[in-house]
Amino acid sequence: MSQTLGTLYLIPVPLAEVEHATCLPEYNASVIRPIRHFIVENVRSARRFLRAVDRSMDIDALTFYELNKHTDPSVLSTYLAPALSGEPMGVISEAGCPAVADPGADVVALAQRRGIPVVPLVGPSSILMALMGSGFNGQRFAFCGYLPIDEGERQHALRAMEQRIRTLGETQIFIETPYRNVQLVEQIAKVCSPDTLLCIASALTSPDALLQTKKVAAWRGNIPNIHKVPTIFLLGR
Repeated sequence: MSQTLGTLYLIPVPLAEVEHATCLPEYNASVIRPIRHFIVENVRSARRFLRAVDRSMDIDALTFYELNKHTDPSVLSTYLAPALSGEPMGVISEAGCPAVADPGADVVALAQRRGIPVVPLVGPSSILMALMGSGFNGQRFAFCGYLPIDEGERQHALRAMEQRIRTLGETQIFIETPYRNVQLVEQIAKVCSPDTLLCIASALTSPDALLQTKKVAAWRGNIPNIHKVPTIFLLGR
């Protein structure tokens, strides 16, 4: 008789230091409580998140498998051993939804190849929340991740995105390392057409959240305080 596989749950985490009830359904907590094996981006923050889910949870009885840019790809296949033995597992990112612009995507792909059931839970996604609030085309959009670091390549990428906006009406969504946020807006102001619309979505769900769309020309000399603050950028029309 074949072994029943355990389910891999993709567990969202709040984007900011807020009460879970403001952005996560209670159902998530009921799914999390029985899980004893978690694949996480950072063990310390994952433990803190789980304590907030249920103060009575015995955190020291749980097993954590760390998955981030430092993880040796050769060990990734061993992480799913509990699920292959029939136990439920959870994937927890640093913030927001796992596997979206997140290393968790690698273990989800492996689970799919091995036939392990994958269940994403409801929770906040900064990318989708930024798109929702931008006023841009939500029927056709592209998430471009990080733009090239090289200045010339970045200019080319920005112009290519503007072209897609003009020809396809496709909203362009991208991110930057938080300490380079201001420099990115400065470069957008230099490279992009003054009439192109730029939405800056920063610190979403926090009391200091910013979600504002203006023409590129209007952002020049009026860049908000987004240095070192998690931010989503969108270009549209």
